[in-house]
Amino acid sequence: MTDSNLPPAGRDSFTDDLRWRGLIQDSTDPDELRALLDGPAAVFYVGFDPTAPSLHVGHLMQVATARRLQLAGHRPLLLVGGATGQIGDPKESAERTLNPPEVVAGWVQRIRDQLAPFVSYTGDNAALLVNNLEWTGEMSVVEFLRDVGKHFPVNKMLAREVVRARLESGISFTEFSYQLLQANDFFELHRRHGCQLQFGGSDQWGNITAGVDYVRRRGAGPVQGFTTPLVTKSDGSKFGKTEGGAIWLDPEMTSPYAFYQFWINVDDRDVGRYLRYFSFRSREELEALEKETAERPASRAAQRALAEELTTLVHGEREMAQVVAASQALFGRGSLADLSAATLRAALTEAGLVRLDTLPEAAALLKESGLVPSMKEARRVIAEGGAYVNNIRVTEADAVIGADELLHGRYLVLRRGKRSFAGVELDVPAAVE
Repeated sequence: MTDSNLPPAGRDSFTDDLRWRGLIQDSTDPDELRALLDGPAAVFYVGFDPTAPSLHVGHLMQVATARRLQLAGHRPLLLVGGATGQIGDPKESAERTLNPPEVVAGWVQRIRDQLAPFVSYTGDNAALLVNNLEWTGEMSVVEFLRDVGKHFPVNKMLAREVVRARLESGISFTEFSYQLLQANDFFELHRRHGCQLQFGGSDQWGNITAGVDYVRRRGAGPVQGFTTPLVTKSDGSKFGKTEGGAIWLDPEMTSPYAFYQFWINVDDRDVGRYLRYFSFRSREELEALEKETAERPASRAAQRALAEELTTLVHGEREMAQVVAASQALFGRGSLADLSAATLRAALTEAGLVRLDTLPEAAALLKESGLVPSMKEARRVIAEGGAYVNNIRVTEADAVIGADELLHGRYLVLRRGKRSFAGVELDVPAAVE
C-alpha cells in the first residue's frame, strides 16, 4: 500500500512530514525512531479499548496516523483490547465502571468493523487486526504475577501522573495493573509478529515507555514508541464534543450528515491544524488551503475539503454524495426528492425537527417549527416572499399543505429566507388520513 501524497524524493523524509504535521509529540529515541520510520518496512501497533460501542472523532488521530504509516510502507497491527477493555486505563477523576465481558465482546466486533475502512488488508504490508484477549485470557494469575509483574518496579508505577492524581482519592489494583497488561501486549506482539513500534495519544506516554522498557527487560527488542499530541480546540472546549454529545464514527450514533457538519463548522483558527493531522493531501495542497482560509475565510474552502475527505473516508463515497446533496437541497440548490429518508431526517434533526400530529396552515407551520416567534411574524414573512415549503415559495398565510407534499410520506422542509430552515415530521397515520 503506497500513496502518491508522500513527501517527494529529495525533499523531506517521511519523519520530517510527520513532524511538519505536528504528529510526533514525544518519542523514546528520536534518532532511532527516524531510522525506523524512514527505513525499510517496520511493524507497528496502536491500540483501541472497547469502552463504548463506537469509536469517536477523538480516535481519528490514531486511526489516521496508522493509515499514514501504512501508506509509507509499514505494517499495522490494530489491537482491539478485548482484555484491557474489561479493565480500563485509569482516569484522573474516578474509578471506571467495569462493563460485563459479553458487552465488551460485542463492542470489540463493532470497533473492528469501524477500523476496516482506514487500512488495507492486502499486499506486502497488509494490516492485521488483533485482540489482546487471545494471550491475556489464557494467562493465570500466578503466571501474570511471575512473568510480567516482577519486571515492574512499584516506585516507577507510582510516579505515573494519572496514578499520583488518584492516590488520595483511591485507585484499585485493577486499574493500577493496567500498565502491566498494555506493556505485555507490546511484548507479545513483538514476539508473535516482530512488532518494533507502538504509538498512541499523549495520555499513553507512561504506558508506552513502560512497554518499551518491559520488552527490553525480557531480553527482546530494541523497540520504539512515540505519542501524538492531544487534539484541542482554540476556544478551550473539548475536541469532538458538541451540544448533542460526542461525534461518533458509527452512523447509527452520529449520522454522516452530522459528522460532515461537525467538520464544516470547525473554527478558522483550528482548521489548518486539523488538516495537517487528518488529511492525506500533500503539503502544497494544505498550505494553499491555509492561505485561502487566511485571505478568504468566508469561502470555508479548508473546512469543506476537510469535511468531504473525512466523511468519505469514514462513511464512503455514496454517503458523502448524499450529504453534499442534502446540504445543497436544503438551501434550494438541489432536489429534495433525491435525498434518502435517512439523510433527510438526519439533516432536519440537526436543524431542528418538530413532530406534529396534523398539518396546520402555512403560517402556523412556520411558528410551530420555531422559524418565527409568532403568527404575526409568520404572516409578515410570507407576505414579503421569504417563506418556503420544500423549496417552493409560500404566498398565502392560510395555505394548506397537502399530505401528498410530504417527502417520503412524512417530512416537510421549511425555510425562512436563504439560510434558516427547520423540519416537520408528521406521524404516518395522520399522513395517511
